[in-house]
Amino acid sequence: MIDLDQTGPIWTVRINRPDKANSLTHDMLTRLADIMDAAQSARAVILTGEGRVFSAGADLDEARAGLATSDVWERLSGAIAALPGLTIAALNGTLAGGAMGMALACDMRIAVPSAKFFYPVMKLGFLPQPSDPGRMAALIGPARTKLILMGGQKITADDALAFGLIDRITDDVVAEARALCGDTVAANPEIAAGIKALCV
Repeated sequence: MIDLDQTGPIWTVRINRPDKANSLTHDMLTRLADIMDAAQSARAVILTGEGRVFSAGADLDEARAGLATSDVWERLSGAIAALPGLTIAALNGTLAGGAMGMALACDMRIAVPSAKFFYPVMKLGFLPQPSDPGRMAALIGPARTKLILMGGQKITADDALAFGLIDRITDDVVAEARALCGDTVAANPEIAAGIKALCV
């Protein structure tokens, strides 16, 4: 349910469970984290989904059984944030719940016009993953982070772009992501990694 294309210097990772809105199981999250741990040599990593939803977050049955509070979410977002190459979340549709963490950990986020963004963790009786509020607040500010996490608001792609939660809206997110990787892939790897390290 996690597909990996390692053709060339750009790794494309695809969540492929469209019949379940790409909801994530523990095994899927572990597989994603393993891929990110192994992606140290990748010049760029694109993270996307199959179908009309990027991810609805945790599989509900597994969330009730403990996945909602598992440290595997932090392992995944931490592995993405630590990558030296350029990371882009190519959001093919709505992004919800704990799946927000992996997108927040990427260097850039681009989305289709129909995408929605929400994180109803409080309503479900859980805290967000520890790094998610800080990463979100760094992008959109504390008040707008509270609007999503505490106000329970579902944000449109247009609002997400205006807030700074995403960086671009486009119909073909994977093609756009690959184009955005072009200069990084062509550059000296040490220079590209050095620039990324300075952009904190």
